[in-house]
Amino acid sequence: MRVGSVSRLAGTALAAALALGACGGSGEKPAASPGSLPPATTLAPLPQVNAADVKALVGRWTGPNKDYFEFKAGGAGVWKKDGQTLWTGQAIPDGKNKYRFSWQGRDPQSGSYWGATIDDKGRLVFAGTNQTYTKAKAK
Repeated sequence: MRVGSVSRLAGTALAAALALGACGGSGEKPAASPGSLPPATTLAPLPQVNAADVKALVGRWTGPNKDYFEFKAGGAGVWKKDGQTLWTGQAIPDGKNKYRFSWQGRDPQSGSYWGATIDDKGRLVFAGTNQTYTKAKAK
């Protein structure tokens, strides 16, 4: 997969989920007055993240397409491929071994596609592409 297609895939997944989240999930369109705009999707402020809650993520996780995620002790993270940054932000604990990723400096609070889970084999599974990443050994 090329860098552009990874970026487009991540962007498409995020846009689709934000659009679905904005509709309220009922499947029905609200009545709109003429000339009105649909309600904007709002993102919550980032919560305070304890280092202990993201300890399992700390380090570099390499993927099948020579891309990688890297997380620091406080949950700050980056996703890169071929020197290009695809995402930078904050990992937010969302259950046991499950994390959602911030978007544009805010917390989406939903959207299972934009986050990751550490599976029972110790691999990081990125929900945006459903690809697995293995943790690089510390040097």
